[in-house]
Amino acid sequence: MSGRLVTAGLLGATAVALGAFGAHGLKERLASLPEAAGWWQTATFYLLTHALAIGAIPVSSAWPARLWAAGAVVFSATLYALALGAPRWFGAITPLGGTLLIAGWLALAWTNLRR
Repeated sequence: MSGRLVTAGLLGATAVALGAFGAHGLKERLASLPEAAGWWQTATFYLLTHALAIGAIPVSSAWPARLWAAGAVVFSATLYALALGAPRWFGAITPLGGTLLIAGWLALAWTNLRR
């Protein structure tokens, strides 16, 4: 369980730090590009939400936590990159992260349905 809590803590801290950076350090850039501000907010929300989920689920639910961790990193990192000016094609990677997040939620349901 401690590995999951370490992951949850690191993802949560990263989400808060990047959320603050977006609100303060990138204030002008994100204000001038409303689409980028939305990407930044969505990335931070999903990263923090899944950090909390990873830390909250029972020890026996390792697969959902793994899928959420991978999905949150891929999903959020690609949105952060887009907000910082990455080429638009980079956004084609984002759905892979979203798919991993959905798979994590389905794995949680499946794990508990089997009990």
